Amino acid sequence: MDRTESLPAQTLPPGVGATDPGSVLLPGHDVPLGRYTTVRRLLPQRQRRMVGAWCFVDHFGPDDVAERPGMEVPPHPHTGLQTVTWLLDGEILHRDSLGNVQPIRPGQLNVMTSGRGIAHSERSPSAHPPLMHGVQLWVALPDPARAGDPDFAHHAELPRWRDGDWDLTLLVGEFGGQRSPAVAHTPLLGAQLEARGAAPATLPLRPDFEYGLLAMSGSADVDGVALAPGALLYLGTGRTALILRAAPGSRLLLLGGAPFEEPLVMWWNFVGRSHEEVAAAREDWMAGRRFGTVADDAAPPLPAPALPTTRLKARDRSGGVRG
Repeated sequence: MDRTESLPAQTLPPGVGATDPGSVLLPGHDVPLGRYTTVRRLLPQRQRRMVGAWCFVDHFGPDDVAERPGMEVPPHPHTGLQTVTWLLDGEILHRDSLGNVQPIRPGQLNVMTSGRGIAHSERSPSAHPPLMHGVQLWVALPDPARAGDPDFAHHAELPRWRDGDWDLTLLVGEFGGQRSPAVAHTPLLGAQLEARGAAPATLPLRPDFEYGLLAMSGSADVDGVALAPGALLYLGTGRTALILRAAPGSRLLLLGGAPFEEPLVMWWNFVGRSHEEVAAAREDWMAGRRFGTVADDAAPPLPAPALPTTRLKARDRSGGVRG
């Protein structure tokens, strides 16, 4: 997805510092995406920039798009990250500069790895379902993967199982004795939890991971914190288990991973390590270099915004300036 605003990480003061808080509730804020879609941006924020290598979390919908075009995001570039797209309702057609043209529907997963550079577009097909609801996330790539070849994978089948009153779907990583087919370049976890009854869930966690829990629909109670739809609860590190309760039908997204220690410069659609690296990516995109042409999409590419007048600063996962 195109990020039409400069990331708040470049202008906000340092966040919570080097010590993780026990829990931080992140309600998010609305951001226009293209002409027809508004997303709730949950990461990065002042209080928390990352959960593991998850460095961007957008939650959109549920939106009634029966009489509207739905999602319309023209060709745009990415560097240094993976995009992870997960739908609860609707359909999106992914096109990229590797030649992939791939629809994604609920229960399926798209993972695009930008490496040193890729371009893509995301649009609802002309005949699309009446509702659109889902998330798109970014994963920061570590060295040397961020300088590698771009790639794209569509996973129509994912590990799914029932545990008591809960249905689980594993998007990324390992959990509950299951392993996702999605490729991750750092220790990472993404799993959907759907409540089918009133019984609480007890989730085994890794103490070396940090975790966050997003309520996509319904309501939940975690650590005595009420989690409303569209809010993300950061859970910190050091936990071995988590007990959560949710109303039947609620769908939650559990994110986790080893703390990502490499400092990042995040601006527009680029994730890099320095001002110069991001500026070079912008220059290449505007000059028609590096990123290629998106397959089967004749729309004009999105122009990059002007760089800020001040130098972009690398920040760590808690928001502190590095270098």
